Amino acid sequence: MTYRVLVAKVGLDGHDRGVKIVGRVLRDAGFEVIYTGLQQTPEMVVATARDEDVDAIGLSLLSGAHMALVPRLIDGLRREGLDTPVVLGGIIPTGDMAKLRAMGVAAILTPGASADEIVDAMTHAIEGVADDG
Repeated sequence: MTYRVLVAKVGLDGHDRGVKIVGRVLRDAGFEVIYTGLQQTPEMVVATARDEDVDAIGLSLLSGAHMALVPRLIDGLRREGLDTPVVLGGIIPTGDMAKLRAMGVAAILTPGASADEIVDAMTHAIEGVADDG
């Protein structure tokens, strides 16, 4: 089965090199990847996830706004009735990780994650397997 994933950058963060690499890693592993581009709102990402009928969302955040933007995204998914897992990547302080997981983030990847870790986190999120890495 080919999984369909959305990779997105939310907020004013203009750094897209990492998310493009993640998209290529997932594509090379057999995922169908949709990239939204820069400066998306959480609501725009939710609408794209709904319209594209994706299996998961890979969200990239380097701006430090994760505690403001991720809850909006999770709430938006719930309002749309979507049970789409979210894998978050970026500079996330350890103290925020448990809070984000409690909100519903399936997995959190920090800078330096290997290609295998990215693919495993996304696959486990889609298949409903807990990933505590």
